[in-house]
Formats: sequence, C-alpha cells, structure tokens
Amino acid sequence: MNPTSFTGAAKYVLDQELAKIVNVSMALEMPLLLKGEPGTGKTMLAHAIAETLRMPLIILNVKSNMKLVEALYQYDTLTRLNDSRFGDSNRDVSNIKEYIKMGKIGQAFVADERCVLLIDEIDKAETEFQDDMLDVLDQMQFDIMETDETVRAKHRPVIVITSNAKKDLSDPFLGRCNFHHIAFPDPKMMRNILTVHFPKLDRKLADNAIGAFYDLRNMEGVEKKPATRELINWIRALAVDPDFKDGERLKKEIPYLGVLFKKSGDHQRSMNGLAKRRFF
Repeated sequence: MNPTSFTGAAKYVLDQELAKIVNVSMALEMPLLLKGEPGTGKTMLAHAIAETLRMPLIILNVKSNMKLVEALYQYDTLTRLNDSRFGDSNRDVSNIKEYIKMGKIGQAFVADERCVLLIDEIDKAETEFQDDMLDVLDQMQFDIMETDETVRAKHRPVIVITSNAKKDLSDPFLGRCNFHHIAFPDPKMMRNILTVHFPKLDRKLADNAIGAFYDLRNMEGVEKKPATRELINWIRALAVDPDFKDGERLKKEIPYLGVLFKKSGDHQRSMNGLAKRRFF
C-alpha cells in the first residue's frame, strides 16, 4: 500500500469521488481508466498527480496504427546499418544494445524513481494492443527479442489511462483497471474551476460568461462542444476587452465565438442562433 495520497493540485479542481479512486488505484497498484468527453480534465489529472506527488510524468500518446513494441522499445536498424557502412560513430556496431531505445512504457520501467505513466486515448488502439499492453503492465516486464533480455520495472509506475469512449474496450481490459467517468463540470463546479484560474475575476463577468457558455454549448446540432479550456480562453479574451470585462454587455452581445467553436459548421450555427436570439 502506498501511503502517499493525492488531494488535488494548484490548478486542478478535484471532487471527492475522483480523489478516492485515484488513491485506491495507487494503493492497489492498478491502472486507473478515465472516460469522458474531451475537455473534462482526464489528461490534466495525470499532470496534477505528477505535480502534487513530485513524480516524473511520461506520456504515451496512442495512435490508431501503433504496435505495442513501439511503446516498449525500438531497435534502430537504420542507424546500425549506417554505422556499419560508414564507420564514423562511437557506437560499437557489434553491440545491439547500442541501438535499442526505450519507448514510453520502457522509459517508465527503467526510470530510477517512481513515475506517473499516462496512456492517452487508449480507445484509438486495436483490441489486441490494449490487451497485450495490460499483460505487460500486469507483469511489469517485457522481453527485447533482439538481445534476448528481459526488462523489469525498477518501480511500478502510477498508471493513468484515458479514453474518449469513441470505441468500446474489451471486457478483459476493463476487468484489470479501476474506472471513473469524469462528467463535464456543472455550472457550480465550473465556477470553482474559473476561481482557481482567475482568483480576481469579476463576479458578474464570471456568472454571465458561464451562463452564455452553457447556452451555447447545449445548442442543438453542435458537433464539437466547447470544453473547459475554451471557456478559460474565452474568459481571457473577455477580460482584456474593455467593452466586456465587467460582463454586463454579454447579456446583449456574445463576441469571440471563434474562441469557443473550432469547426466551421458549429461557428456558423452559433452565429445563426444568436441572430435569432435563441438563447437569451
């Protein structure tokens, strides 16, 4: 059992249930699987854990065509071939170890101190990758075929796995993780988040901006809903505009829609909706 507990970070607002599942996952040494729509803070949680517990953070960004071996290690055959042809390197061409480079999981295993390993967007990978990866994480070791060596983890990392729920994960995968769904913040929680980022934010600006944000976010037909980061950037834009920094004008006009909406269709839809006064 790990006595170190996570209680949140300077700029990460943590609810009680999430804090509990983070700490029990560390205590049981199990991966924590986080699901939720983009912008709910899944990735930032791993950053917050690393910051608070003063651990290095290693990030594996999963790609759709990624093979597990890429996350474990890479054997640089091209460099070895060039070294053997041109002979202008200090490396020993006969020593294959000189050409083995650790992938992100491998880096977490060989690290001299315990780290946080973030495996981001696991739902992009094929089921075989997911299940084989958890086999490695269960055993805390993997083999390097080229050198017939086994790499064993010096320290078991704190493992955070995120999914945008775009594809179902296998039952064996789910059975080997602790799970938490991070819902999009409600207005009250969002107010707390803004207070952390903007301690001196004008109350009227915050209240009117949050109201407008949720009206726009809940607009019918939006493909990519604005997330927390868009709201934070929107607040920054409003706060430096003398016409909007007190929030009163937001009742009549909503500027900088391009900060909130990043797709042409959503941007046009929001402008059309506002022109019809659909929301206010």
